[in-house]
Amino acid sequence: MVNHVTRDIELRQRAWDAAAQVVDPEIPVLTIADLGVLRDVSVRDGEIEVAITPTYSGCPAMNMIAVEIEIALERAGFRKPTVRTVLSPAWTTDWMSDDGRRKLKDYGIAPPQAGSGRRALFGVEQVTCPQCGSTDTETLSEFGSTSCKALWRCRSCREPFDYFKCH
Repeated sequence: MVNHVTRDIELRQRAWDAAAQVVDPEIPVLTIADLGVLRDVSVRDGEIEVAITPTYSGCPAMNMIAVEIEIALERAGFRKPTVRTVLSPAWTTDWMSDDGRRKLKDYGIAPPQAGSGRRALFGVEQVTCPQCGSTDTETLSEFGSTSCKALWRCRSCREPFDYFKCH
């Protein structure tokens, strides 16, 4: 006989695995687990609740992500899952997985520098071009194609590229 605790652990893992496969609608090569947006999955009386944290307050992708999580969980056999947005502590690029950083680079977006912390807020960072690998780069605009990215250009290959901002 499987006890209540073991059953909840198994349900939680199944729900986590289903939710972790949801992709970011703005950067479809990344899952919400890669981004660190997937914060927690809990089981209470057989009911599933997923906690997510936006990369930016007011991120327009969060509503779509919540819907996609609900769909993924329902497909995995969970009835009426709940998705909750958690704003504190605020999301940080330190929560992004190494695999997620690699996927960004392969997709042509310069990943955030691991451990940049608050220095990044003051422009004290070196961004590597995802096309040619040069560090001779410059900021074109602090505002890129989405609120979590900035537009940069490589001085070596002259190509513009998005940079996933640190924070």
